[in-house]
Amino acid sequence: MSDAPNGFCPRYHRAIELVGRRWTGAIIRSLLAGRIRFMDIAQSVPGLSDRLLSERLKELEAEGIVDRQVFPETPVRIEYQLTAKGRALEGVVETITEWAREWAPGTELEGTR
Repeated sequence: MSDAPNGFCPRYHRAIELVGRRWTGAIIRSLLAGRIRFMDIAQSVPGLSDRLLSERLKELEAEGIVDRQVFPETPVRIEYQLTAKGRALEGVVETITEWAREWAPGTELEGTR
């Protein structure tokens, strides 16, 4: 179990499996804007179903990447935001966005320009 770039690294593998799940990167990218409601995330990520968004948010919350805050109002208001652990992914998201702009031509990245 080496941490060398050419060897298998279990921490790297776990991280890639976590943030590389379908729609997770787009959700994290949306949350980088700050505290946001469920429907705002859903609207910012075209093609993402409410069921899958709910599932991913629960996974990210369980991993300590997203914080869910419930406001006891009528109707109840729920907002999501990145934790410090989640905000630490900002540089990763920016780097992947730049890579995609250069190496994934013809693929329109919603909201990146």
